[in-house]
Amino acid sequence: MQVVGYETAAGGETDQAALVIATDGTVSREPLGPGHDLSYALGERHCAGTVEGDRHVACSRSKAPYCEQHTSRWACARCRGDCDLPLESCREEHAVYLAAFAPATFKVGVTRSWRLETRLREQGADRAAHLRTVADGRIARQIEADIAATVGDRVRVPAKVRGLHRSVDEEAWESLLGGFDPLATYSFEYGLALADRPMAETLATGTVRGTQGRVLVLDREGGTYAVDMRDLVGYELRAGEPDRNLQSSLAAFE
Repeated sequence: MQVVGYETAAGGETDQAALVIATDGTVSREPLGPGHDLSYALGERHCAGTVEGDRHVACSRSKAPYCEQHTSRWACARCRGDCDLPLESCREEHAVYLAAFAPATFKVGVTRSWRLETRLREQGADRAAHLRTVADGRIARQIEADIAATVGDRVRVPAKVRGLHRSVDEEAWESLLGGFDPLATYSFEYGLALADRPMAETLATGTVRGTQGRVLVLDREGGTYAVDMRDLVGYELRAGEPDRNLQSSLAAFE
């Protein structure tokens, strides 16, 4: 049994995050709704192979989450608008947006217009602003590159985890928006209700408190833990509790 992927609750309250698990070539989904109990110990980690529908093609190579053969690189990942629109999706209408992660970490991004709210939830954004709608991805990337020079275009998961228990700094957010004229603004809630910062860990045992983007929040033995679901991909699972002690609080580090 191996974790071979994950799904975020990008559709909002009616959607549910899940771990994608393969057992003897068959794929299933472990739901991650609030209150769901997980009880897996992590074994060895290796390449997660490929998933084709409900079937899994395994790979024994040691590199995880994916080996060189099973690593796919998104053509637009580092595009700055100097391309020839290589993908069919590049020719669709795009949105340029700002996203905020509590308390005051911001980024600019682009996505196809019809995916805007979904994309923001996939990233776990707390606030967002739709800045522009443009004809295609090339124009969007050019605008993004200009804004990224001062705002930035990446937020790492550890930075998101550090702010899970906090609110967005309204003054900083409004100050940033003051330099733009947004078409619309968004505010997202994920129902985590955290009083303190959770401890970053890699585990698959505990009671699900919820998810925010690809961050899974688990309660276990009086502690609360934040798990980057991508860090679980590739691990072999076995039923049972992990045999190691976990730090239960980060309050002393605040």
